[in-house]
Amino acid sequence: MPAVIRLKRFGTLKKPFHRIVVIDKRRARDSEPIETLGYYDPKTNPANVKLNKERAEYWLGVGATPSDAVKLLFKKHGIKKVKA
Repeated sequence: MPAVIRLKRFGTLKKPFHRIVVIDKRRARDSEPIETLGYYDPKTNPANVKLNKERAEYWLGVGATPSDAVKLLFKKHGIKKVKA
């Protein structure tokens, strides 16, 4: 099962927030995730991010691929790509 770490959109029109989730690559953006790692609220200043670093490093270690947006969040929070 190819896993991907990506953002799942929630909120209303013009007031989005996102959950950082691990999901099967072949599934839609808003389908049921395997695990929720945290959330990202871009509307606050500065942007509010809560992230479970241990679980993120675990999923990177077992081969999950982060999306481009999640890569930027991980880089900002000091999470490096972990080799299995």
